[in-house]
Amino acid sequence: MTTADDTRSRILAAARKLFAERGYANTSLADIAAAVGLTKTAIAYHFHPKDKLAAELIAPAAEDLITLLGTDFAEDRRAFVTALVDLMVRHRAVMRLFMEDLGTADAAPPGSTGEAVRTFRDEIYLRLVGPHPDDAARVRGWAVLGALNSAVVHTMDLGHDQVRPLLLRIALAVESL
Repeated sequence: MTTADDTRSRILAAARKLFAERGYANTSLADIAAAVGLTKTAIAYHFHPKDKLAAELIAPAAEDLITLLGTDFAEDRRAFVTALVDLMVRHRAVMRLFMEDLGTADAAPPGSTGEAVRTFRDEIYLRLVGPHPDDAARVRGWAVLGALNSAVVHTMDLGHDQVRPLLLRIALAVESL
């Protein structure tokens, strides 16, 4: 006999996988239902609207990001970059949900998810470049963010143990230019 908690866990696992593969916008409740072997109505019973499902998947990554941004790295950008890479790789199955909003974050209206994404992005950028970056630091900061954003989304078929050391080496190399 399946409990409601088991069903929710199965739905979350299927949604995490499908969102990582296809993106949030290209995954319907019907797709998730088919992957779990339930009806769309059963999925909607647990997670309606679909945003609630995404929010539950994103919550652990958001909590870790808030913790990271609350940590004092005492101007040690290398330690910050290492911690950021670790977070991105650890949560890359749901990072695509953030990445979809990243492209439209600058134009996001107040109170929207995009505004929250913009706030996180801007704080990460500030930690990478410092309060008064010169032109070279600005380019390095955006290059590190771009590399992290693309790499975590487009390497879902590779293991963490493959992605983390390479991504860390790239991010630290860009940071030290």
